[in-house]
Amino acid sequence: MEKIQAYLSSNQDRFIKELIEFLSIPSVSTAPEHNSDVAYCGNWLKEHLSSIGMKTSTVYATAGHPIVYAEHCEAGPDAPTVLFYGHYDVQPVDPLHLWTNPPFEPTLRDGKIFARGSTDDKGQVFLHCKAIEAMLAVHGTLPVNVKMLIEGEEEIGSIHLEQFIREHLELLSCDTVVVSDTPLYGPGMPSLCYGLRGLCYMEVHVTGPNRDLHSGSYGGSISNPLQALCEIISKLKDSYGRIAIPGFYDNVKGLTEEERLDYLRLPFDAEDFRKGLDVPGLYGEYGYTTLEHISARPTLDINGIIGGFTGIGAKTVLPSKASAKISMRLVANQDTHDIAEKFTTYVKAIAPPTVQVEVENLHGANPVLVEKTGKGMNAAKRALQEAYGCEPYFTREGGSIPVCLLFDTILKSPTVLMGFGLQDENAHSPDEHFSLDNFRIGMYASSLFYNYLAQ
Repeated sequence: MEKIQAYLSSNQDRFIKELIEFLSIPSVSTAPEHNSDVAYCGNWLKEHLSSIGMKTSTVYATAGHPIVYAEHCEAGPDAPTVLFYGHYDVQPVDPLHLWTNPPFEPTLRDGKIFARGSTDDKGQVFLHCKAIEAMLAVHGTLPVNVKMLIEGEEEIGSIHLEQFIREHLELLSCDTVVVSDTPLYGPGMPSLCYGLRGLCYMEVHVTGPNRDLHSGSYGGSISNPLQALCEIISKLKDSYGRIAIPGFYDNVKGLTEEERLDYLRLPFDAEDFRKGLDVPGLYGEYGYTTLEHISARPTLDINGIIGGFTGIGAKTVLPSKASAKISMRLVANQDTHDIAEKFTTYVKAIAPPTVQVEVENLHGANPVLVEKTGKGMNAAKRALQEAYGCEPYFTREGGSIPVCLLFDTILKSPTVLMGFGLQDENAHSPDEHFSLDNFRIGMYASSLFYNYLAQ
């Protein structure tokens, strides 16, 4: 591996210039005005993968944004096959005035590269590309069979990815999937994520009278939809922070004693966490720690309430309608459709009979829990330990990466979540950035991973 490390080191400046070019493409998948930029970015990536020596590099059209696929499968039928998954599309950049530099004019400062997509996910995709380039340049081949699936719609829900996977099962067949779209636990603290929460996102609509009413003329004679909505919301949790929906916890796979001990080993200070958020105190389900609250236990949160008069000054009005957006993060063994049905049934059961209530299921995703052992995880653990000089932590993430469930259920392949970003690198926010140290170490860790998996 010394030759690989030397190649990566001697070409670091060129790699950063190429990354700057990649990040300069405004591949914002959610904005129609950037459709041509997304397509251009896909073609740029396809050409780059071809230039580093991938035997096949193709752009597949979808009904939306294109998918880039590349492979180098010459290690032989007895060698493991790895599918690397990432995305080249990025989030919108608003609010633009909060950026220190223009989001698509990548800037180097303080050992970081600032640009939209730098940590989520172009920078992490690119370090795998450079690791593969180094192995091909030094050895002329790869120790394992490598396939790369890099989509342009992750930031809009991977709308067409499931269909693509189902239509290309043989093309994508593999022993292990690798995803680098999760953070390290902290600077210099490598981690392997083995659990991702799912999501059930609902909207509750409450309707009262057929029009807004004068509160002096009608107040006290009808149910105020906003009041009724607040009464419903107040019954969604009990005083211990537990979700009150009947059957909500029926299928929850609880934490093992070993997992709870792993959580206690993580360097986390709840008081520093509280101070960083500037809140008087922390809150959560009784009997669990803050870290367990934010990554290993299900949640229910009100994301927004709409209704009534909210302008400057006073307006004495009884609103005709009110609504609330409510998200629930789910953990292993919970099913988003099952939770949506239970939520709907419960909300309608506790709603006052003097208003009309409709419940809408906006979207959802099931949780993912992968084994902490296995060939892929063991290779990743060994690679991260060697690259960073310390043993990686096993962690869970509070967010969702729905594509991991597709790999598990459709391809029947375990996923290794080996990320190199940091929590505070402003993914989805102004001044998004990526540590150049983690870019450098990540390239080496990636090459070690492929090498150790072959062994």
